[in-house]
Amino acid sequence: MAEQLPSAARKEIPDERDECNRLASGPVRDACPPSRNPTLADGQTTQTTPPDSTGSVGAANIADADIEAASGPIPFRRVGDDAAVPDLAARPTPGYRQSYAAIDLGTNNCRLLIARPSGEHFVVVDAFSRVVRLGEGLAQTGRLSEAAMDRAVAALQICADKLKRRNVHLARSVATEACRRAENGADFIERVRTETGIRLDVISAREEARLAVLGCHILLEPGHGPAMIFDIGGGSTELVLIESGPGVPVIRDWKSVPWGVVSLTETCGAETGSRSERQARYAEMRRLVADSFAEFAARIAPVRERAPQLATLRLLGTSGTVTTLASLHLDLPQYDRRAVDGLIVPAQAMRRISEELSSMSIQERRELPCIGRERADLVVAGCAILETILDLWPADRLGVADRGIREGILRSLIGAGDAGERARAAMRRLHR
Repeated sequence: MAEQLPSAARKEIPDERDECNRLASGPVRDACPPSRNPTLADGQTTQTTPPDSTGSVGAANIADADIEAASGPIPFRRVGDDAAVPDLAARPTPGYRQSYAAIDLGTNNCRLLIARPSGEHFVVVDAFSRVVRLGEGLAQTGRLSEAAMDRAVAALQICADKLKRRNVHLARSVATEACRRAENGADFIERVRTETGIRLDVISAREEARLAVLGCHILLEPGHGPAMIFDIGGGSTELVLIESGPGVPVIRDWKSVPWGVVSLTETCGAETGSRSERQARYAEMRRLVADSFAEFAARIAPVRERAPQLATLRLLGTSGTVTTLASLHLDLPQYDRRAVDGLIVPAQAMRRISEELSSMSIQERRELPCIGRERADLVVAGCAILETILDLWPADRLGVADRGIREGILRSLIGAGDAGERARAAMRRLHR
């Protein structure tokens, strides 16, 4: 794979202007042909309680009253299709000036999205993303390091400055696995509040899974029956079994495991040695993840077996892992959200890419487009998690989403804002 994938200068982390331009571009269309590479073608309340890692088998609405119902067929794309997928950047509704903001501080990244409502969707007015590696060293020490906290606070200060410059009506800022696990997580949350004014809500794994589904479920292939949505993070991975139909999906079961690209990489140690040693390390990653999924896999086995054909199983992933591998599948010279978000790719192609990446040296991966220096050491762990998910839910195709928690938060906030406006209007009518 190293000699077959095109060599290109590594992709550097975009600044906030690049991120905003990516997210606020026009309607998404298929801008890239299938790969020409034969190998790849086919106020909040701070919580510090331990993560709730296992969901009930009983049904639960994922959206309560806070997501829009997806009316009509859900648009999606396969490689080569011309169909547009839903985009976050639609023409704003006249008169709407209120903005909503979502901050997602994960184990690896800090992300901000500011948007205004626009019909059934919203238009992005500002965005920011930075790799901060907040969970660096957490697997060994159980604590957030001073350097990691400094990086996160610096990124959050940029977010705070952006919030001040925008007419933000409602905002929610969440932190996930790193802050759930760290002994000094509460101290870090207080430091963030003191230095930036941002009040981080340390959400449970259950809430993290719900928000991820809320933010990306619209990109599922059309159909009825069971589907799986997953989010491979820096410190954890969430799997959500949903039942979808013409309306809002219903969660049937879910699972969160403490393996993300950072935690799994650090647990298995740095890469060294020969190709065979790298493959052995990858096999150990696969084993650890499979063991953590075992109970969930047993619970959902009857659902999977009831499907008459594997082709009826639908699978959607939201994470840097799936978007990076999709970029390699498309042979992109650099990452392009418009080409990736909403893409449907063959699951077997993603397996082949994963296997090839796991055998390469870190230096070889650094030379690949859309991976570069920032992701070269972490992408192998993501591949191990992805392949294990494909074992657990063997769909023929994999949907790719470059959206998730932030978008889920925004939909919740906008829904809450709309409900509040309706309540205030009703009160005004009562007092006339």
